[in-house]
Amino acid sequence: MKQVILLRNDLKMPLGKASVQVAHASVEATLKSEKKAVEEWRREGMKKVVLKVNDEKELLEYRKLADQAKLTNALITDAAKTFFNEPTTTCLAIGPDDEEKIDKLTGKLKMA
Repeated sequence: MKQVILLRNDLKMPLGKASVQVAHASVEATLKSEKKAVEEWRREGMKKVVLKVNDEKELLEYRKLADQAKLTNALITDAAKTFFNEPTTTCLAIGPDDEEKIDKLTGKLKMA
């Protein structure tokens, strides 16, 4: 079991801002997940991996793939109250779910 968070590389967010966006995605996807999956993921140590995508277009392509694979996911759009001048889609969490299912979708991406 694991969760991946895909983070847009083109936004060049400061570390703190990126960290908060990743945290939002992780929590939102977890809250949307089935309780049984979350419990199993917790027992296994709650593995999370942050991966980078090039831009919003690529991020949305992965959301479509996750939806097609019936993987729980959460797309995060920042409200533009601190760093961005307008609402900006920043990241996507996929899972927690079976590691092999997630790797089938995201296995070619590099760590952020």
